[in-house]
Amino acid sequence: MKRIGLLSDTHSWWDDRYLTYFAECDEIWHAGDIGSMEVAQRLADFRPLRAVCGNCDGGDLRLLYPEVLRWRCEEADVLMTHIGGYPGHYDPRIRQQIMARPPQLFISGHSHILKVQFDSSLQLLHINPGAAGQQGWHKVRTLVRVTIDKDQFRDLEVIEIPR
Repeated sequence: MKRIGLLSDTHSWWDDRYLTYFAECDEIWHAGDIGSMEVAQRLADFRPLRAVCGNCDGGDLRLLYPEVLRWRCEEADVLMTHIGGYPGHYDPRIRQQIMARPPQLFISGHSHILKVQFDSSLQLLHINPGAAGQQGWHKVRTLVRVTIDKDQFRDLEVIEIPR
């Protein structure tokens, strides 16, 4: 069983509350637009970090983190990318991969809109953790925590941080 902290779209913004809210987590997953090596390093120094690069990430972040990441966590097949869309509207860059071999958990960022949605046609859970940084139009910054137990997802929590 693993407790995961999810975030996206920090855009170089650091908030010490990330560490407070992710203190009980085993790993942190960042769905892109990290913005700076400093943010990535601070997260990685705190907990094991899995991340993908986003459309606003450049330089070292693109060298360190892939655009698409697929792995197994516990017994669950996980797919993460920055620009991914959502059930019924998957982005063309990832749609074929999702349709050919649907993961059990699909994570994306980019929209700055928190979304947790089950795709019943593909039997997958989609999570967009929203935006944890200050850049953008969103009024509330969001993080997500979820427990992965074998191939089940439970105890999902949304954390809201006022701007």
